[in-house]
Amino acid sequence: MAEGGRRHRAFIGSFTAAGGPGLVIADVRPADGALSLTGGLGTMPDPSYLALSPDGSMLYAVSETADGAVAAFRVGGDKPEPAGPPVPVDGSGPTHLSLHAGHVLTANYGSGSVSAVPVRPDGTLAPAPSGQLQHTGSGPHDRRQRGPHAHQVQPDPTGRWAVSVDLGTDSVRVCTLDGGTPVLHREIALRPGSGPRHLAFHPDGEHAYVVNELTPTVTVCRWDAAVGSLKPLTEVPVLPGAPAGDAYPSGIVVSPDGRFVWTATRGEDVLSVLAVEGDGLRLTGTVPCGGHWPRALAEHGGFLYAANERSGDVTWFAVEERTGIPRYDGSVEVAAASCVVFG
Repeated sequence: MAEGGRRHRAFIGSFTAAGGPGLVIADVRPADGALSLTGGLGTMPDPSYLALSPDGSMLYAVSETADGAVAAFRVGGDKPEPAGPPVPVDGSGPTHLSLHAGHVLTANYGSGSVSAVPVRPDGTLAPAPSGQLQHTGSGPHDRRQRGPHAHQVQPDPTGRWAVSVDLGTDSVRVCTLDGGTPVLHREIALRPGSGPRHLAFHPDGEHAYVVNELTPTVTVCRWDAAVGSLKPLTEVPVLPGAPAGDAYPSGIVVSPDGRFVWTATRGEDVLSVLAVEGDGLRLTGTVPCGGHWPRALAEHGGFLYAANERSGDVTWFAVEERTGIPRYDGSVEVAAASCVVFG
């Protein structure tokens, strides 16, 4: 748990509306990746996604509710301590957040928008967003794509651009911040009906992978940071055969050495392993996620972690170095678990 004087910790989000405990902190044992819960805070509704400040002293969480909010917490002790009241994001159902250019950006699924909330020098949040980008458009899926649904927003590896993924419009938007307002630089269309959910960059800074929720695939893209452009190259399945029903892929992670991409698929309760091959990917296998409904994936210290929402646990896996195949090693109970981040 402590190595070289540094404490290794995990921060877990959950859906309080489904019985989750809210924010949870766990110690991480570096030798085998095992988690042990140490404390938590249940006062914020549905903190479904989390992000840490660069120095690890502050934790930011969305409140995935109809009103939508983001909050900051100090995490120096065993229990998260609120650092000011939650801040409304002027959007509904925020599902993701990240830190970019002195702001917390939130992807608001319900309203199909991206909000920017300024971060003060002490890590606390300004009382209101400084700006917002409203997505527009729709897709061919009658039930899921009647309007925009921003699902993720994050900076690119250079920190120059912010990239938002919209499930409802089958597109990825590249943005800049102008005076604290997200401004559209370019919108990149993906295959109609694919339903892009999350994007992960390759360590080379030249490739990005988009996991699609409405079809069990990953879209491989080339990323040009010089001009802020994303070019779709190919689309690769994450399952060896057709799913029995809707598959609902969710999380995507690229290995630190860039050799593998891992995805989670909720409808099949599996993790998939894809080998990176130049400008493409090749599915090499799937393994059970160790629970039910893996909503999010994370990699830390050579181990892979899945937050399994419906079985109420976080499972961890040792990764075989040569093949990238995860091997189940253990779990901890966290009701309605939705994400896990490390610091």
